[in-house]
Amino acid sequence: MKVLPVLDVKNGLVVRGVAGRRDQYHPIVSQLTSSSDPLAVALSIRNSFGLNQLYLADLDGILKQKPNYERYRQLIANDFELLIDAGVRQPLEAVQVQVEGRIHVVVGLETCRSPADLARIVSSVSNVTFSLDLQNGVPRFSADSSGWSHDLEEIIHQVVQANVTSIIVLDLSDVGMGTGGSTDSLCQSIRQQFPKMQLIAGGGVRSRDDLNRLNHLGVDAVLVASALHDGRLVRSDLQF
Repeated sequence: MKVLPVLDVKNGLVVRGVAGRRDQYHPIVSQLTSSSDPLAVALSIRNSFGLNQLYLADLDGILKQKPNYERYRQLIANDFELLIDAGVRQPLEAVQVQVEGRIHVVVGLETCRSPADLARIVSSVSNVTFSLDLQNGVPRFSADSSGWSHDLEEIIHQVVQANVTSIIVLDLSDVGMGTGGSTDSLCQSIRQQFPKMQLIAGGGVRSRDDLNRLNHLGVDAVLVASALHDGRLVRSDLQF
């Protein structure tokens, strides 16, 4: 199982997530670095944990449709491999993100209008990961969503029908809150029904115990941020 450090980027800076309440996201305070610049934070994570693959939630792209392309280029130039949620809504936007280089495009439920749009995006670029965005266990749809089921299990089937082979299960209410995560049963169901699906879980990871639990569930990768910056996880905790 991999650990994927998360960079939440807002107004071009790394911020600390607070339960999906983006108006409360402020520049990160970290034991690893005094900077909130994305490259500086990424380098501090690599120096401390030896991790080179990052998940970047570009809130400027998600909320304002203004992706931080220059930040992507800086990270790629420093040999980072990126999974990026830039608020992709249409195939052309996905192509624009992926053309930057070593990027796996993440398409989030909160910005993808429909299963048909998802299928078109998947057919236009390689390495697409779908993010099943939740808030307190409830699907977090875009304002103009159309065609998505309101049943979680059915949404997963719609995603599979769109030829997605990698999925993130993320409850934003857990983010930055140290809850330990709340999506175990959903992750377990996905793993049982779709054993070949790459399964990534995120939100609320506090400790090695949480990582062990998710590993036993069969999760392939885990998104982690606050526990790295607060010192609750050390390098040896991340070895599986």
